[in-house]
Amino acid sequence: MTYRIVIADPLSDEGLMPLKAADDVELIRIDGADEAARRAALSEADALIVRSQTKVTRALLGTMPNLKVIGRAGVGVDNIDLEAATERGVIVLNAPYGNMIAAAEHTMAMMLALVRHIPRAHQSLTAGAWNRGAFIGIELAGKTLGVIGLGRIGQEVAKRAKAFDMTVIAYDPYLTEARAKALGVEKVSMPELFARADLITLHTPLTEETRNILDAEAFRQMKDGVRIVNCARGGLIDEAALYDALQSGKVSGAALDVFAVEPPHQSPLLDLPNVVVTPHLGASTVEAQELVARDVALEVLNVLRGRPFKNSVNFPALSPDVYTRLKDDLTLAETLGRFVGALIDRAPTRLSITFAGAYPAEDEGALTRAVVQSFLKRQLDIHVNFVNALYLAKQRRLDITTEIAHKSEGFEKLLLVTVVDETGAAVSAAGTVLNGLGPRIVKVDGFSVDVVPRGHILYIHHHDRPGVIGRVGTLLGQYGINIATMQVSRRDEGGRAIMMLTVDHMPGADVLNALIGLDDIDRVQAIML
Repeated sequence: MTYRIVIADPLSDEGLMPLKAADDVELIRIDGADEAARRAALSEADALIVRSQTKVTRALLGTMPNLKVIGRAGVGVDNIDLEAATERGVIVLNAPYGNMIAAAEHTMAMMLALVRHIPRAHQSLTAGAWNRGAFIGIELAGKTLGVIGLGRIGQEVAKRAKAFDMTVIAYDPYLTEARAKALGVEKVSMPELFARADLITLHTPLTEETRNILDAEAFRQMKDGVRIVNCARGGLIDEAALYDALQSGKVSGAALDVFAVEPPHQSPLLDLPNVVVTPHLGASTVEAQELVARDVALEVLNVLRGRPFKNSVNFPALSPDVYTRLKDDLTLAETLGRFVGALIDRAPTRLSITFAGAYPAEDEGALTRAVVQSFLKRQLDIHVNFVNALYLAKQRRLDITTEIAHKSEGFEKLLLVTVVDETGAAVSAAGTVLNGLGPRIVKVDGFSVDVVPRGHILYIHHHDRPGVIGRVGTLLGQYGINIATMQVSRRDEGGRAIMMLTVDHMPGADVLNALIGLDDIDRVQAIML
């Protein structure tokens, strides 16, 4: 059988060699082809490979009745309608590893350009000036680099920074003390990183938890004169707050390759002399483009030939009938994974899943993957899905265990997820599916509750004493936060207790700080489900 693979965007010829050498592939390039030729090629395509130029919309998918797989030669898949592809049963792949070195090197290049004023010095000299005294910089040697996110790229940056004789400190929820020691970095909390770092570089995914991770409050905690580098994701920095910090001198300089809105033509950051910018060039090297093209080419071949593949963005690995039967159970599993992921605040070492009650043995694999993928999605900087979830957990030394329990505490089925961190501390959540009512969280850290798992949730540990609930409600009212539902649970009168409140919008740091300051409140966490 011959597979027709259509290349819609410019890709490295060297990277496409696996396809050119395959005797079961007809390779067609349509970049620059006229509209009639494009339509003809797409109408019979078994696979489509793109970069970022081609927008794979629902309408475009409708012109490719034979399409089985889309390969994105790069990490981001914003130009592909994942929902429409999934509905059509089309597998979407990406190439998350090929740009790792390019991104790390660009980070170092931006760091050096920033501390040595290279762009401004170049402009000054080419304009006819010779003003050496205006561009006195600093050395990286002896400085402390704070790395937020020590994944693949963050580790490569740390390695290079150490070669410059920098002290590297890192914050990453998945970083254990043992792993930090092996990498030669010091594991610290976020506030400690802010307080100690001379330069801060970001290498974390953009999620609801990490959006604007560097905001006005974060800048306030930093050393005077700190320098910021972001070659990861636009949206990690509150750009208005960064502008103010640069203007005030709190931040002495910033190097930015990514922006919340791209291209950032209206950004006032572009007008500041202490900002170095590039147009999202982190992966723009000959070598990186060759690697991502090769990686995605091999993965596309694996799909077409029915072989195992890893880098799927959307493939659920379930037949449609199984997915339909397990839809609510899968939603519950994903919810519990997200929920315990929000509760834990140290590097996890073990995630255990207990199936109690009427769970068929053949469903346990799918539900385990659902828990693990949603747990990992909160922190990892690559797409996590059913296919690669267990592989990524193993890669990060997260031990996954499952067990069967006969007692389901009165429920037909009960799913319990427990996470243990590097100190041995554990958090847990259990849930069930109620007929006609859908998933429910019914236990948190051993406390009984009945919570519909959606929206904004405040999880509060407190002492069971008169007036605590009233103080919480009054304070939220003072901040204009409406409580939709409230669950209170205790084990013993006057002992430890919890509250779980669903609220109309997520409270800010000021509200959370005010809550933790109330009498008899031990811990407050805001969770988005």
